[in-house]
Amino acid sequence: MRTVDYSPLYRSAVGFDRLFALLDSAASQEGASGYPPYNIERTAENAYRVEIAVAGFKPEELNVEVKEGVLTVQGRKVANADEQRRFLHRGLAERNFERRFQLADHVYVENADLADGLLTIALKRELPEQLKARTIPIGVATEAPRIGRKAKAA
Repeated sequence: MRTVDYSPLYRSAVGFDRLFALLDSAASQEGASGYPPYNIERTAENAYRVEIAVAGFKPEELNVEVKEGVLTVQGRKVANADEQRRFLHRGLAERNFERRFQLADHVYVENADLADGLLTIALKRELPEQLKARTIPIGVATEAPRIGRKAKAA
């Protein structure tokens, strides 16, 4: 298993310690169980895509759920009791799985599609209006305020 050193990023990213801790955690969990393999891709500034290889699973055998900021993908394979099939080699995994992804704040699941053995989950980050950057106009005062002096009497 390859480890990644995020320390150079800590110097230039203030307040993202939690993000790097999550990346470290995900990297350490990946070595424990690499099934099923997945990709996480950034498709736009505020859009992401998670692709999970789920060959052999039908849509009704998959469950995608978001709860308390955690995206959970589960695959539950019904036991195949077809006794007429005799495998000489069985390389396609038909085992149950559960994958969890910690979502950042304000990231929502838009949809999930299954095609060609890939489960694709589209994610979007939507910041509330109060968190978006805005420009504050600066007004010009006609007379400078006097501090510590009494105004001259006319």
